[in-house]
Amino acid sequence: MDVEALDVPDAWVCRPTVHADSRGDFLEWFRADLLRAATGRRFEVMQANHSRSRAGVLRGVHFADVDPGQAKLVYCPQGAVLDVVVDVRVGSPTFGRHAAVLLDETERRAVFISEGLGHAFYALQDNSSVCYLMTSVYDPTAEHAVSPVDPALALPLPTEHPLVVSDRDAQAPTLAEAEAAGTLPTYEACRARYAELSDG
Repeated sequence: MDVEALDVPDAWVCRPTVHADSRGDFLEWFRADLLRAATGRRFEVMQANHSRSRAGVLRGVHFADVDPGQAKLVYCPQGAVLDVVVDVRVGSPTFGRHAAVLLDETERRAVFISEGLGHAFYALQDNSSVCYLMTSVYDPTAEHAVSPVDPALALPLPTEHPLVVSDRDAQAPTLAEAEAAGTLPTYEACRARYAELSDG
């Protein structure tokens, strides 16, 4: 598995080696040792989720309070999604910037997202499945969202299917509104959390 940094700092794309033969194929979509070697930090899985979406479904942009925050490894075993990482950390040099990665059943990539970063994905096909490994269990009091259609974010959302979002995401504040309300994590708090998890 190769692990490469994305344009948004503290997020990485993981590219597994797919072994295929007449029986089908096999891959390792998560390797704790290789992820740790590439990121320099611990990733302790506390919860695993699996969602399935029809084409046009947009989930996110979601993030959790820091400290402790919630790091995620996101993988698409069936279908295809456009996975998007958004820097919502106030004070970050890349605040408001995003990075998008195609996750699908062909390339089998995964995305690792550190605490404090926002996450969203758009389903490109019907029955697209997304699996998440997470470092904390779900806590509704610590979960937040910003609007995925905020013009300031300018997320690269495809237009071939009607957009489908939850009521929560449709009513989420813009990035500027969330910053004004004080719900966004700070870059300083995130860096402190990363230092706690660092190997060095």
